[in-house]
Amino acid sequence: MENQKTNSSLKAIVVVLALLLAGSLAYIFKMTTDANKMQTELTTEKDEKAKVLDELEILKATYDKAIEEKTALSDDLVAEREKVINLIADLKKSKGDAASMAKYRDQYNKLQSNMKALIAENDELKKQNQKLTTERDSTILVLGDAKKYNDTLVVQNENLAKTVEKGSKLVVMNLRTQAIKVRSSGKQIETEKARRADQLKVCFALAANSIAKSGEKKYYVQIIDSKNNVLGEKKTENFGDMSLTYSFTTTVAYNNEAVDVCEFLDGKGVDFEKGTYYVNIFDKGELVSKTSFALK
Repeated sequence: MENQKTNSSLKAIVVVLALLLAGSLAYIFKMTTDANKMQTELTTEKDEKAKVLDELEILKATYDKAIEEKTALSDDLVAEREKVINLIADLKKSKGDAASMAKYRDQYNKLQSNMKALIAENDELKKQNQKLTTERDSTILVLGDAKKYNDTLVVQNENLAKTVEKGSKLVVMNLRTQAIKVRSSGKQIETEKARRADQLKVCFALAANSIAKSGEKKYYVQIIDSKNNVLGEKKTENFGDMSLTYSFTTTVAYNNEAVDVCEFLDGKGVDFEKGTYYVNIFDKGELVSKTSFALK
């Protein structure tokens, strides 16, 4: 009888211990599960924080690149980049719990949406700028070609004007001079003797020129004797910086056809000396013909 009571007590103790063990095991399992769950949540939150930080850095790098292109949206891009930089700084300071990560993820999504819109607009501006640059370069090229063409025309016109000016000048040719002895009858006889000379006869011709301007042409004749004296009127005319002392002038009616001209220098009051004489024909200040002759 006593043995039966003892066995019953032991069984009761075993049952109690079993229940306690089961409860302990259940409690330990729950604690372990909760700890693992918490660790998993912490790891997930940590990973989420790192992921969002990486995405924000990529967002910032995108803005950096776009800002370097210096378009009309540069100020807007800089302002949005500042928002990203501030969010990165705030996120690094945060604990990274689920609630705060949800808030940061929402802010990131908004910033990313703004970035896509701004980058798209920035790309469109770049295309427009590139198109305008191409059009400008084409315009500059066309203007450059036009300027070269105009410059060529100007040079051609200047050369043509010079050619016309040169071609329109009259040619004084066949200049010749004779010493003349005038007889009492009025007959003129050529002589080479200085003491017999009464006059000097100067003749020249103007060549035909169809593009020259017709009308009266005035020429200055200068005769210099062997002693370097200017004979005749000895009048002086200034042409710019040039001063010309001449013997006489002659005016020719020119109508674009060849014409011969002869003039006389009277020897009254002049003692023609022996030696070489020089005859120059001037068109204003320009020497157009010259010759020389000698008297014995």
